[in-house]
Amino acid sequence: MRYVALAGRVFYSVIFVAASFAHFSQQTIAYAAHAGVPLAAVAVPLSGLIALAGGLSILLGYRARIGAWLLVVFLVPVTLMLHAFWAVHDSVAVQVQEAMFMKNLSMLGGALVFAYFGAGPLSLDARMLHPMARRQESVA
Repeated sequence: MRYVALAGRVFYSVIFVAASFAHFSQQTIAYAAHAGVPLAAVAVPLSGLIALAGGLSILLGYRARIGAWLLVVFLVPVTLMLHAFWAVHDSVAVQVQEAMFMKNLSMLGGALVFAYFGAGPLSLDARMLHPMARRQESVA
């Protein structure tokens, strides 16, 4: 069962790590500016750094609770500003934005679970917290 938490961390974090690099593209910045994000030229790359740091933190299980809170800080404004399906008038766009909103809402829930429980047993946090257990495993 120890590997389940590790797999969950990997699957959860991959979207943040992979998507963070797009936050440095002019296309993504322009999309956010069009959606009304203030200071998009600064906010979007900064959000990419936050998503990358949070995603890597969860992935590695290093200070995962802090990484999870970084993802909360990332997800709340992104979800509310960029996926405001209630403000869209095209029916197809409403469906797309509502799906994206719900996806982000579920990711927000996952981040809160990591913020509460941490990274689990196969993580850098666990290794730093229990160095004697690691030594005993290597001897056995």
